[in-house]
Amino acid sequence: MNKSRKTLLVVGATGSIGRHVVDGALLKGYRVRALVRHPQRAGLPEAVSMIVGDLTRPETLVNAVQGVDAIVFTHGTHGSIIQAEQVDYGGVLNILSLLPDSAVQLVLMTAIGVTDRKGAHDWKRRAERLVRATGSPYTIVRPGWFDCNKPDQRRLVFLQGDARQSGTPSDGVIARADIAHVLLSCLEYASASGKTFELVAETGARQNDLEELFCNLKADQPYSMDGVCDVANMPQSGEPLEVNIALDAFERKQVR
Repeated sequence: MNKSRKTLLVVGATGSIGRHVVDGALLKGYRVRALVRHPQRAGLPEAVSMIVGDLTRPETLVNAVQGVDAIVFTHGTHGSIIQAEQVDYGGVLNILSLLPDSAVQLVLMTAIGVTDRKGAHDWKRRAERLVRATGSPYTIVRPGWFDCNKPDQRRLVFLQGDARQSGTPSDGVIARADIAHVLLSCLEYASASGKTFELVAETGARQNDLEELFCNLKADQPYSMDGVCDVANMPQSGEPLEVNIALDAFERKQVR
């Protein structure tokens, strides 16, 4: 599809990553729609269509998802388990539940170390599982520590298995602008679809063509709840009842 006719919804558009995604998407010719809570304080470019909504209130999200071709989720909370449940997971659930079919392309940003079972991360991981359960084309990106890179650390590195879990920048660093670049690239490379990976940067220049990086990734197993190389340390049988009900609902929708 011609990008000039493609409508992209950015969730978390006024955040530190979302603003980069918005700017990059406009440059690429997307028709950009931003979900915002306070439009008067958003400070987004005039070309952006702002939709007022709250991720924790699904009735406010209907207009945001109407007619979208793709969604990039850049929202996130920091540390609070309650907020992670309501926003990191609940926001994704509320958006996905409103989509009429599985034709919408999804890109979800979570975090490196998301499989470490440290409370709030479990809810980010559950959001990943929702995305996989929809049957929609998707990519899940787990960036390292934002803007902790040195100026010459711009060479993108894609990892799988979520093995770096110290909870410090030693797990990997990445510039915010480079995260946005990768999130948008996930929409444009067919080789990115159905894959989950960690994103960090090493010394060197940022690559313009990401085809090889995406092609070298393993795809998630069909109908699997987790990334292809993730450790199996969060069995679905031990999950909260409401989480399994939501997953089952998306899986049933696929069968239809």
